[in-house]
Amino acid sequence: MPVIKTHPIPAHQQECALTWLEEGQGTLRPAKPAAAVVFVRDGANGVETYMTYRVKSPMGRIAFPGGLGVAEDAAPVGWVGPTGEYWAQAFAEDNLGAAAATVVTATREVFEETGVLLAGDRESSTIELTSGHECMVSRQAVAQQDKTFADYLDRRGLKIRADLLKPLARWQSPGYFHKRYDVHYFTCAVPVGQSPTLLKDKGVWGSWVSPRELVADTASTALGDEIGQPDTVGVPLCELVTPGVMYLLEQLAAASGAVAFLSKRRQVSLYKPEVRQDASGTCYLAIQEKKV
Repeated sequence: MPVIKTHPIPAHQQECALTWLEEGQGTLRPAKPAAAVVFVRDGANGVETYMTYRVKSPMGRIAFPGGLGVAEDAAPVGWVGPTGEYWAQAFAEDNLGAAAATVVTATREVFEETGVLLAGDRESSTIELTSGHECMVSRQAVAQQDKTFADYLDRRGLKIRADLLKPLARWQSPGYFHKRYDVHYFTCAVPVGQSPTLLKDKGVWGSWVSPRELVADTASTALGDEIGQPDTVGVPLCELVTPGVMYLLEQLAAASGAVAFLSKRRQVSLYKPEVRQDASGTCYLAIQEKKV
C-alpha cells in the first residue's frame, strides 16, 4: 500500500514504538471496534467541526465524539435508513451484524458525549430539544450502563436515523499501542433543534473549531492552551490528536463547505499507520491507504 503521509509519534511514546520495531513488530493485539462522528457546519472560516477532550484516551486527547463499541450495540433497535449490508460493504466488514453495530455505537456515543440524538419517531423526523434535565439523566444512565441505549430508544418510541450518517473512513491504531481501536468514522450535520452539550460531571471541554485554522499550524499549542488541562497546555496539535483525526481535519480544511463535504461521493479507505525510523533514529508513523 502506498504511503500517503507521515505523522509524528509523541515523545512519551517513542520508547514503546522503538521497542516494537526492535522486537520485530510482534503479533498485533486485536483492534476493538469503535466509532466516531464528524459533525460539520459552515463557519466564518470554512467548515467547522465539533471536538471534545478525553482524559488518557487511546483515541486521542482531542477527538471527534465517539468511543468503543459494547455488546449491547448489537441489540435490535428501531431503524431508518441503510441496513447492515450497506454498512458492511462501505467499511469492508465481513459481518453484517457487526457493521450495523458500528452505526449504533456511533449514535450511542455521540448521545452520551454530546447529547446529539440521531433518532426520531418517524422516518422523516429527528428528536428536538435534547438539552433538558431529563435528557441529561438518560445520557448519564446510558454512559454508566445503568440502562441500555436500545432500552432508552424503545421507551421513547424512537428509531435510529442511520440515513443521516455518511461513511467517511476507517482507521486502525498502530501496532505498538497496548489498546488498539478499529475506528469507523461517520459524518453528518447536527439535526435541527439540537446542539452539542457536554455530559454533566464528566465532560471537560467541547467546542466547534475551524479545521482550516488548526491545520494551518499543527505545531501551535493554542488549542491545547485553550483547553487548559495539564496534558494539553504547551502541547502542539500534532501530539494531541491521532493520525486519523489529523488526516480528517485536513480533509475538512480543504472542503468548500459543509454541504459539499457531506454530499461528496467517496470510497471509504482503510488506514493502517506503520512505525518507521528516520535517519536520526526518531520513530514516526507512515500512513498507508487501502481502498475498501
